[in-house]
Amino acid sequence: MQSLNVAETAGVRHGRNDYPVLLEVLGSSGREVRDVFRAATPTHRRLRDHLVTIAVATLGIDLICATLAFLLERHSQETEIKTFGSAVFWTTTQLLTVSSQIKNPISAGGRVLDVFMEIWAVTVIATLAGALGSFLQKRGQEINEKR
Repeated sequence: MQSLNVAETAGVRHGRNDYPVLLEVLGSSGREVRDVFRAATPTHRRLRDHLVTIAVATLGIDLICATLAFLLERHSQETEIKTFGSAVFWTTTQLLTVSSQIKNPISAGGRVLDVFMEIWAVTVIATLAGALGSFLQKRGQEINEKR
C-alpha cells in the first residue's frame, strides 16, 4: 500500500507543476502592486488614495503626539522621554507595535496620549483591512467581467 502525505489526503498534490502556478501568482501580485502605484484603474486609484491618506495622517499624528509627549513628559523625573528624539522613538514604536523599550508615560496627559495612539493604531489596521478587502473584491469582479 502506498503512503500518502497530509497534503495528498486533503486533495492537494504538490510537485514540479506548482512552480509555474507560483510564478504566475507572484507575477500577478507584482502587476497589481505596480498598478496601484500608477493608479491604472479607478479601483487602483481608490486603494492608492486610501493608502496615501492613511500614511500621511499617521505621520502627522506621530509628529503631533511626539511633540505632546515631549512637552508632557520631559520634566517628570522618572520618565525616559527627555528629548524630542526619544519622544519620536516612543510614539513611533507605540503606533507600530503598541510597545516600546521606553517606559510608559508618567504624567496623566502622557497616559491619555498613549491610549489615544493605541486607539489610532487599531483604527488604522481596521481601515487598511477594509480598504484591502474592498479592493480585492472589486478587482475580482473586474477580472471576472473581462473573462
